[in-house]
Amino acid sequence: MRLPNYRHCVVEGDGKKMDQAPPFRNPFVHILKFTPLEKAKIALMTVTLFPIRLLIAAFMMLLAWPFAFLASVGRSETTIESQCLWRRLVDLILKIIMRVMWFAGGFHWMTVKGRRALPAEAPILTLAPHSSYFDAIPVTMTMASIVMKAESKDIPLWGTLIKYIRPVFVSRSDQDSRKKTVEEIKRRAHSGGEWPQIMIFPEGTCTNRSCLITFKPGAFIPAVPVQPVVIRYPNKMDSITWTWQGPGAFEILWLTLCQLHNEFVIEYLPIYTPSEEEKNNPALFATNVRRILAKALGVPITDYSFEDCQLAMAEGQLRLPVDTCLLEYAKLVRRLGLKPHNTEKVLQDFGNRARKLEGQKLNLDDFAQFLDVPVSDMLRDMFALFEEHEDNCMDIREYVIALSVVCRPAKTLETMKLAFKMFEAEEDGAITERELAVILKTALGVTHLSVSRLFTAIDTEDTGKTTFDKFRSFVQQHPDFAEDYLYTENACLHSSPCHAHQRKSSPSPQTPQGTATAKTANGICPDFSPNDHGTIDGLLKKHN
Repeated sequence: MRLPNYRHCVVEGDGKKMDQAPPFRNPFVHILKFTPLEKAKIALMTVTLFPIRLLIAAFMMLLAWPFAFLASVGRSETTIESQCLWRRLVDLILKIIMRVMWFAGGFHWMTVKGRRALPAEAPILTLAPHSSYFDAIPVTMTMASIVMKAESKDIPLWGTLIKYIRPVFVSRSDQDSRKKTVEEIKRRAHSGGEWPQIMIFPEGTCTNRSCLITFKPGAFIPAVPVQPVVIRYPNKMDSITWTWQGPGAFEILWLTLCQLHNEFVIEYLPIYTPSEEEKNNPALFATNVRRILAKALGVPITDYSFEDCQLAMAEGQLRLPVDTCLLEYAKLVRRLGLKPHNTEKVLQDFGNRARKLEGQKLNLDDFAQFLDVPVSDMLRDMFALFEEHEDNCMDIREYVIALSVVCRPAKTLETMKLAFKMFEAEEDGAITERELAVILKTALGVTHLSVSRLFTAIDTEDTGKTTFDKFRSFVQQHPDFAEDYLYTENACLHSSPCHAHQRKSSPSPQTPQGTATAKTANGICPDFSPNDHGTIDGLLKKHN
């Protein structure tokens, strides 16, 4: 597989066409590299400034707790009380305490651009990009409400501070929780400004700020005016980003507190009032707001989503490299509506049909006929991923392998079994080294892959062929075969940082490049968007 050197125009928001940028960084990966001087500075700060700042931050949190507790006593979760003098005083005190905490953490100056809208003007603030738990800064600056997991309110100390800002809670144990959450947001949004504004991060997960991923429609379902808000951290060293593959939560805190100064910029953009069409189509509303935020940030947009993040983090024996083409492939599968509902049945059917073709190359029209879809710009982009030799031909077996990985990312052996079935010879059910290389490079989403060491280790009898049974037996004996035989042989094939970390010890001040294991979704922006309010995919199909 390979990423083509172009992108066709895609339809966005109001039907206007926009050129997608050339391939950029994986938005779910953040790798930190340090010079010897930077390592020395971090080591020095670790034993001097870091413990002092950490103690001050902890003290400020403890100091804020009694004020938040007193202000929350006897307060109803369903009705809003008038802001009497003493509550306003508590609000001011808490803002001061939080500001001192951030100051102690190195955020000495916070730049605010634009004017924050009043709750009656824009009940919902949509913030982007979402990249860290430090994105709580604007929450403490404004004391606006947020959407939080219900479990958060039971956390000692933190739960009391959270309840003070009157969040909208999403419960995992309640099947109707998403619907109830949206209804509660609607109720508050249509209160005429009586309730505090609600801050929502519509990306739904943390990225590295290199682009804006798909916005979830939950913030836009109430169909009320929203105020887009831009967040920036223009620091020389990006110790802020806390995404799915990269430094862990404590490491981010440690590195950030070791910086002499951390910059934070928040910019309030003009209020965005939805049209009648946008009120009836939350996905359209979300897409248009995303375009405004991307323009203000000067970053591209992409249809990568939280689902792609889960693909990149899947715990299979074949762990996807950082620069895998499968994220681009998965995006196109969604936009073309090609992800099957009955996965096993469809994959088996595709596998049988591909086997009958016996490696026959397909052109674009044949590819469209195989999938039973019309030829379109998006299908051309899909075709280009597999057209490695630029001869207007592709091997449909590679498409089926990629689809299996996207639909069943953690089931490596199931994908390999399907692949062997498509490639194996009739007479002995075996495949060659070249065919194994094609299978594995497609399953990893890379352009080139050498499998000589792996094939030699499997083919102990030196027959020049191997079967699925031999492969499965080898994998069972060597569960880390990809790390031991593929990544060591292919220098350009970098394992995802988070997976590599699982085999290493914890980072130390002398080696601050350690990375974190898989994280759960950030509690500031849990997914509360119901499944019956349309998607970006449907919107794109509508305009294609």
